[in-house]
Amino acid sequence: MEHHLIDRDRVGLQDAVLLEDYTSEDAFVDNLQKRFKEDVIYTYIGPVLVSVNPYKELDIYGPKDVKDYDNKHFFEVPPHVFAITDTAYRSLKEENREQCILISGESGAGKTEASKKVLQYIAEVTDHKGEVERVKDKLLFSNPVLEAFGNAKTNRNDNSSRFGKFMDIQFNFEGNPVGGNILNYLLEKSRVISQAPGERNFHIFYQLLIGADDALLDQLSLKRNLGSYYYLSNGVNGTSAGIYDQKDFNEVKKALKTLEFTEKEQTEMFSIISAILHLGNVGFSETEGVSAIVKPELIDTVSKLFSCDSKELKHALTHRTIETIRDVVVSPLNRELSVYARDALAKAVYDRLFTWLVKRLNDSLQPLNNRTNTVMDENDFKGNYSFEQLCINFCNEKLQQLFIELTLRSEQEEYEKEGIQWTHVEYFDNKIICDLIEEKHKGLIAFMDEECLRPGEPDDKTLLAKLNSKLNNHPHYISHEKADIKLQKIMGRDEFRLIHYAGAVTYNIKSFMEKNNDLLFRDLRETMTNSTNDIIRAVFLESEQKSKKRPETAITQFKNSLNNLMIILRDKEPSYIRCIKPNDTKSPAIFDEQLVKHQIKYLGLMENLRVRRAGFAYRRLYERFLQRYKCLSKETWPNYHGSPKDGVQILATKLGYDKDDYQMGKTKIFIRHPKTLFATEDAFQLKKHELASKIQATWKALMQRRRYLKMKESAIIIQKNIRRFLAIRQAQKRRKAANTIRRFIKGFITRNGEPTEENRAFLCMAKVQWLRRLAKNLPKDILHRKPWPPCPYVCREASEYLEKLYEAHLSRVYRLKLTPERKRQFELKVLAEQLFKDKKKSYAASIPYLFVFDRVPDASLALKEGYTATLNGDKEIYATNVVKYDRHGYKPRERILVISRQNLHLLECKGSFKQKHCLPLKRLSFVVSPENDKMLGDLILEVPHLIEAVTLIMDTVQNPKALTIINKSHIEHNMKGKQGTIDIQVGNPERIHKDKSGHLLIVVSP
Repeated sequence: MEHHLIDRDRVGLQDAVLLEDYTSEDAFVDNLQKRFKEDVIYTYIGPVLVSVNPYKELDIYGPKDVKDYDNKHFFEVPPHVFAITDTAYRSLKEENREQCILISGESGAGKTEASKKVLQYIAEVTDHKGEVERVKDKLLFSNPVLEAFGNAKTNRNDNSSRFGKFMDIQFNFEGNPVGGNILNYLLEKSRVISQAPGERNFHIFYQLLIGADDALLDQLSLKRNLGSYYYLSNGVNGTSAGIYDQKDFNEVKKALKTLEFTEKEQTEMFSIISAILHLGNVGFSETEGVSAIVKPELIDTVSKLFSCDSKELKHALTHRTIETIRDVVVSPLNRELSVYARDALAKAVYDRLFTWLVKRLNDSLQPLNNRTNTVMDENDFKGNYSFEQLCINFCNEKLQQLFIELTLRSEQEEYEKEGIQWTHVEYFDNKIICDLIEEKHKGLIAFMDEECLRPGEPDDKTLLAKLNSKLNNHPHYISHEKADIKLQKIMGRDEFRLIHYAGAVTYNIKSFMEKNNDLLFRDLRETMTNSTNDIIRAVFLESEQKSKKRPETAITQFKNSLNNLMIILRDKEPSYIRCIKPNDTKSPAIFDEQLVKHQIKYLGLMENLRVRRAGFAYRRLYERFLQRYKCLSKETWPNYHGSPKDGVQILATKLGYDKDDYQMGKTKIFIRHPKTLFATEDAFQLKKHELASKIQATWKALMQRRRYLKMKESAIIIQKNIRRFLAIRQAQKRRKAANTIRRFIKGFITRNGEPTEENRAFLCMAKVQWLRRLAKNLPKDILHRKPWPPCPYVCREASEYLEKLYEAHLSRVYRLKLTPERKRQFELKVLAEQLFKDKKKSYAASIPYLFVFDRVPDASLALKEGYTATLNGDKEIYATNVVKYDRHGYKPRERILVISRQNLHLLECKGSFKQKHCLPLKRLSFVVSPENDKMLGDLILEVPHLIEAVTLIMDTVQNPKALTIINKSHIEHNMKGKQGTIDIQVGNPERIHKDKSGHLLIVVSP
């Protein structure tokens, strides 16, 4: 709580006990108003929670908020209904002390919502298990049912509870809810027959008419028109913004199913509700003092829905049976009494239906043990200050008496427990008011009962006269005669005034006798007893009809119930929630100070505050006080190793507390004045900035140190793991290397064998290495391709294939680089190879030399060129000097041989050229010996470069058959009819001549 004191100027104090001027009502209201404007609706008065209705939804009740308050100390968290509930629940669970939570306030102050939040919190913090979950659902679903049948819209509250409720929630040893019990008292049953302008009847009537489906309405003979029913006083104006009857009816149906109401029970309940609506429409006429029913068919509908006899009901509404000691008298009723009987029946049936409903809920909620935490929702009724208001104010007097008694007792017990001397607290004891109302034979209730039992015709006026005569001398009773002149002007002669602890209240005596008697004629009770409706038979007992004893009056029943409730509450540890409405318009932003002051007085909050502050305004355990304020002394900061009490004493001395400002108890320090606490808190707020800097510096150093140590530790771990990793990797490398070497050796040994698993890697490596060596040692060109680099055994096939491929590649490269002239040379060389290889011995010697197309000596060159110019387009192919041997003795003659495209020309050049022969090439044949000579054809010619000349001739004629190589040593020839022989011999030196035989002898080298 202390950490919120810094904001006290803006949002007020969380605990009003800490107000400096605690006796000032204005200071108290101002504190509430500050908090209300900041949407802080809860404030403490010690352990009492004050709740101001915000009239809007606040996001402070979600699962996170439940978690924030779960198992927290009362003063550790901001004021909240969850805090009150958690404290009560923990005391019940951990200390086995039965609890009660008293919720009080005016209509519209938020009591019903507060009770819902109490149930919500208990449901959230307890276990979600099978049976427990089922019981929690029933507890939660009992609310919409009770609200439908017991709540109504008033001018002050759209969902005002019109009955008092005491809910008893029962827990098992684990602290889980296992059952519950609901006690109801003082239902405002007069609302069934009439409502003030702007108000509504109980919600269930509107929910049934608006929310039920057409089939159910037809079954109940109902119409959706609200104006059709006399008991719904405001008719069609009964619908209201903010009230969703159809949705609420569906929730009621769902709740009834969860609470295990049978379909039959639900049907009978709705039948009774609809019967009451129809009963209100029953009208009466009067003839000579005897009443008669205007529309008898309505009685048939009502009797059908009540499941009773129609004739009996008609008779009971128009006649009255009076049983005396000697005789039974049946007398007719006049119209006024018939209307009274009708309304009395409607009120009695609805009242007993509500009592049955509560009992039925209790049957559904019954537990297996009696360990309990009780939640009480005490509601008040604001209206015309009549009979019901007297009952409620009497209840408030009793609760105030109990509240002061228990508060003083708890204060005294705490003082005695802590060894602090208790001083008597002066306070207003309202026992005198309680006695005025309930004292035996002398109180207001006793005189009311006497008047009800008096023979004759007692009425409200005779009752008021008796009260005035008997109570006129009581200081808290004021009659019209006793009042001063000023009061008489505003007080009627049919009114009296009681001075309650919360102020004076004026009551109108009208209907006091009627409501107190609560008389239902015997005939009507008998008719209801004979009903076949199970609910009606359960609430109108036959034993009641047979009893001759006069039933207790309403106010006596209420007094007895209230006294029983006080007995129950005195045995429990109480918690208090005081609800306040900030305005009468239900607006979320308006704070009406006068209205709030009235409620503060009405609830006795200032009296409570004064009692709480009679001794000490603030108390706290030594441990908690020392823990918060230890920084204010060097002796206790940062840690105090002595007892907490000694530490607190050191702080008190250091802070300069006067002896009268505080006292030291056994476990707590008690501070008398709030200003002492505020000064301490302000000193703490100033000190904490200095401490915050030191803490930040220390914390940063600690964090840096931790970060460094963590980094160092991480570095060591990283190093260790890296070393381990490197060692493992090194070992793996060595193992891998050893395996590689082993495989390499085995592969080397078996390298010339077939591939196996052992030599496969070696062979692959050998292939790779061979390919790399081969790439570096490939022949540079086709002319130097030999020798081909050697290869391993396994690569021999690939080597042969690659050699062929590479030779083809080199050849292609070589060919692509050839010039046309060079290419022509090679084509001729290829042709020469085809013609002479292995056929002419001189062929091999001609290979290295390129062919020359013009071998004519320079001396004859000009003559030859002059000749070729005369060939008329027959282009020269080849020209060379030759020796011709004629047919007359083989005499040699120098000649020039010119080969053109079409002819062979033989020229004589001696100073000038002379054509000796011009022969067409295509008609010629050529004969060559295989020896190493230079002879050609039938014209016996010696050609210096025979291979070259013949090749060019054959290339020109494109007819290889024109060449004949004769493998003979004697060649016969016939030149123009002259026979001759050519002899070929091997020898040295080479020469050609005519021998002695007359033959032409050719000597060739071997």
